[in-house]
Amino acid sequence: MTDSRRIEVDGSGLRCADVVRVARHGAWLGLAPGAHSRAEQSYALAVELGAKGAVYGRTTGVGANRHVVVDPSSADLHGLRLLRSHAGGIGATLPDDTVRAVLAIRLNQLAAAGSGVHPRLLHALERALHDGALPLVHQRGAIGTGDLTALAEIGLTLAGELPWAAGEIEPVAISPGDALAFISSNAATLAEGVLAWHDLTRLLAASNVVTALTFCALGGSAEAYDERVHASRPHPGAVRCAAELRRLLTSAGDLPPGRRLQDPFGLRAFPQVQGAALDAAAHVKRVLDVDLNAAAENPLIDVDSQSAYHHGQFSTAQVALTFDYLRAALHHTAELSAARLSDLVEPDLSGLPPFLAAGPAGSSGIMILEYVAHDSLGTLRHAAAPVTLGTAVISRGLEDHASFSTHAIRSTVAATAAYRTVLACELLGAVRALRMSDAPLPDTPLREAFRLAAAEFPHVIEDHPLTAEIQQAEQLVDALADL
Repeated sequence: MTDSRRIEVDGSGLRCADVVRVARHGAWLGLAPGAHSRAEQSYALAVELGAKGAVYGRTTGVGANRHVVVDPSSADLHGLRLLRSHAGGIGATLPDDTVRAVLAIRLNQLAAAGSGVHPRLLHALERALHDGALPLVHQRGAIGTGDLTALAEIGLTLAGELPWAAGEIEPVAISPGDALAFISSNAATLAEGVLAWHDLTRLLAASNVVTALTFCALGGSAEAYDERVHASRPHPGAVRCAAELRRLLTSAGDLPPGRRLQDPFGLRAFPQVQGAALDAAAHVKRVLDVDLNAAAENPLIDVDSQSAYHHGQFSTAQVALTFDYLRAALHHTAELSAARLSDLVEPDLSGLPPFLAAGPAGSSGIMILEYVAHDSLGTLRHAAAPVTLGTAVISRGLEDHASFSTHAIRSTVAATAAYRTVLACELLGAVRALRMSDAPLPDTPLREAFRLAAAEFPHVIEDHPLTAEIQQAEQLVDALADL
């Protein structure tokens, strides 16, 4: 779906949903009125401060070269030298949607007018987004203290020194103080983070629907989702999850009675476990929303006080820690999905043949789905390990801490992909059990979920390869998130 609406940015109001619209749906990001004049003031102040005294990265080298004063005779090329020396990215290149997100985030951050870059760099980013011009940006080269290699590649592309991956705009000049001010940002990490957060929250929304289908197949007891139960221990995510299940399971307000006094944890404790993941995702969003609008460049060129402030705002410990938290919470949610799949193949719980097999004696049915789900769960478990327990000491010992937020986010991408497979396996099992039992579904969006799945998956009773159906289920879960 194409979104041609214009989003105006001024460094204060960009949200995760806006970045997704630009990255994946064609929305156009443009500077709000007044952004140019604020950037002009910041640039003029940076030039003035550099003429009066030392300003890191403008009149000096960077890192351990912070006390090395730039030779005035070669100062005009200082910015280009910094970009060239830092454009050492390697590995795979970022996908197009991620690059668009990087450009959008960096434009908004620069519009906050704390960097002191020349306004023409803001307009170059705006033009690139409008014209569909995409720099070639490599993945590897960041440790959570600024995406120096990625942004240096973008800066050199804007300057005409590196080729464009798609389209192009006219080269722009790089002023002596522009380089560090432009690359002093975590925009690439944040871009990957926003898209990872978006994809995972979609899966969490789909989890409610898949769980509700399994609930109906197993004849679950809905009193575990009663509003009074969750009012007694009102963690926001659990309250929200229980409300979603009530919405999916009833159209009249009376929740259905269950077959058992108490269900297995996969059904009974789902709001508590899923709720923790929802709360973690909400916390990630809060952190991202702050950083998307941060004038975090070092040094900060502050027009109000007419000063430059040297600081450590490049650290992204908040981002790294919140994504570590999110992956740990996701692992618990995925464990319950795998547990519910095991419940579906257990006759004592489903009332159906073992493994939902329907062929001759000894047929395996969906037995293999448990193997696939637990393989994926193992992958997720490894991806959920915290990345924030290590650090790095570089630049001759001066830079002695790193958050590794970039790696925390990429681990989240891997965990999300693994969870998609786990959830897809449960969905296949739930739909097969509902077909075999002809269990009634409430007149809620759950009927549409079953209709979509039944139309997508062939109803083959005999044992057969399930690879294609798993892949179809992985794609379908996104549609379930909208119900």
